[in-house]
Amino acid sequence: MCLILLAWQVHPDYPLVVAANRDEFYSRPATPAGFWAELPGILAGRDLESGGTWLGVSRRKRFAALTNYREGGPPLANAPSRGALVTGFLNNDGDPAAYLETLKGCGARYNGFNLLFGDCHRLGYYTNRQAAPAWLAPGVYGLSNHLLDTPWPKLSEAKASFNRALAKLPDLAPFFELLADREIVADTFLPQSGVSLEWERILSAIFVASPDYGTRASTVLTINHQGWVALAERSFGPTGQPVGAVCETFMSAAISAR
Repeated sequence: MCLILLAWQVHPDYPLVVAANRDEFYSRPATPAGFWAELPGILAGRDLESGGTWLGVSRRKRFAALTNYREGGPPLANAPSRGALVTGFLNNDGDPAAYLETLKGCGARYNGFNLLFGDCHRLGYYTNRQAAPAWLAPGVYGLSNHLLDTPWPKLSEAKASFNRALAKLPDLAPFFELLADREIVADTFLPQSGVSLEWERILSAIFVASPDYGTRASTVLTINHQGWVALAERSFGPTGQPVGAVCETFMSAAISAR
């Protein structure tokens, strides 16, 4: 996943609001968001190559989402799948602080990643590159393929649009509109993230579209104060052609306060 926008304890009715685009090669097999047969408490898409996921929510209001950290060098050989980190948190009822300690112990084994994870009490951020883990204060955050809130042009523009969309909830259309923005950033403002100039241009758009690689899914997730969870997702094929849509709503299970 290459773009996550998140409002944590900001909106008066929705303590968690997420809008995200997952970018990947079209040849990598995946399923749209749905409840998993063997783990029915998890609602998420699924990477069929490695078995993990990039974004998901559980019936107990646990949320996690992942982006890769773009650094341009050769990847670690035989590194475990980063998508398993999302699944591992969603399928765990323990304190998020305990999961953070697990991440500290195993993070170096993985290729570069950022992970947002939490429950109804707290939201954490962990990366195995360059930054200390953090429990996030109420606010609006953005994450692409660098560190949290790195002001890449696509992220700055998307955060501004996300803030405007928050005021229009429960209407989800403004979130999908911002996630569909295909504008390419001018070369002057492109980051240098370890890929070629041609790829910097392609990846500078909020919605990435090319023949072989691009935005595969746009997802909007909300959790309200009554415990209702809603996940809407639109799926795309080569050059950004729509191929499907999913909408799931459920009342989350009760969680005792810690």
